[in-house]
Amino acid sequence: MRFPRAALLPSLIASLLALAACSKSTPSATEVAAGDKDISGAGSTFFYPIASKWADTYKKETGTGLNYQSIGSGGGIKQIKSKTVTFGASDKPLSVDELNEAGLIQFPAIIGGVIPVVNLEGITPGQLVLDGKTLAAIFVGDIKKWDDAAIKALNPEATLPAADIAIVHRSDGSGTTFLFTDYLSKVEPSWKTRVGANSAVEWPAGIGAKGNEGVAGVVKQTAASIGYVEYAYAKQNAMSHVRMINQAGKAVEPGIESFQAAAANADWAAAPGMNLVLTDAVGDASWPITGAVFVFFHKQPAQPENLASAIKFFDWAYTKGSAEAVALDYVPMPDAVTALVRQLWKTSLTDSAGQPLYR
Repeated sequence: MRFPRAALLPSLIASLLALAACSKSTPSATEVAAGDKDISGAGSTFFYPIASKWADTYKKETGTGLNYQSIGSGGGIKQIKSKTVTFGASDKPLSVDELNEAGLIQFPAIIGGVIPVVNLEGITPGQLVLDGKTLAAIFVGDIKKWDDAAIKALNPEATLPAADIAIVHRSDGSGTTFLFTDYLSKVEPSWKTRVGANSAVEWPAGIGAKGNEGVAGVVKQTAASIGYVEYAYAKQNAMSHVRMINQAGKAVEPGIESFQAAAANADWAAAPGMNLVLTDAVGDASWPITGAVFVFFHKQPAQPENLASAIKFFDWAYTKGSAEAVALDYVPMPDAVTALVRQLWKTSLTDSAGQPLYR
């Protein structure tokens, strides 16, 4: 049966208006993000495992991609300063003077731990115990054998071989190295004078490898070796980690509980430029080589639309990324800290007209 066109017209218009209203009130995640730019970042290999996981999930939810180059903290700082990426990431924070000189802000994205790892026949994960002074003596080259008296005193029940210690360290500028050397500088005065704390140091002994990935690979392939990596790399590669004696004199396991304990007393609000290093923290349960990954944004970027996309990504990570962070044994930033960061975004990030990029 045919209906007159005039009779159909009112119902057709009503249907179209209803569809339009529906599309405006319930847009899909892809439609919301349709105008967002893909995000570019570079730096910390410490950050890479969680950045990669977040990127996959965020792409599925929003359609916006993240290209993150895991090139080391030093490279990330260089790239953000040269404005070749939207954000940089480093485990070593910049001073207020450095931030101001480069027109940057920094904020903590996540907390994790740096772990000594070994490839030692007969030693199971967590069996070997070291303290800071002994670890420093190994990496400076003063302790050369695994059956040295200082190591045996800490491990009286372990069967330690009379093998030369093969030391593996980072060859690139690295925030992981900064955290490791900062800790050793705090617990061993001779390390501070002989080597110091920085993202790149003159190593007295050992061989270098690039990135957490490189150090993990060389340690796995080299018998009687020791190195240091971010915990996710040790866990993912099923490496034998070391338990560490912390400031309280307790032998502690690395993991989210001991990282959380180290971060528990962190006062981010009182730290100028949010510059806070968490190594050698107080507390019976604290892991001694704990640190944050810092992200850098330009205060007034040349491409504000790109930074707006990056802000949305990290805002999402703070809101929805905690479960994935915990699964990889990172410590999500507490709500009180993310509130400080969001306020920093509101007051510091603008386009060329002075309009805020985060509202």
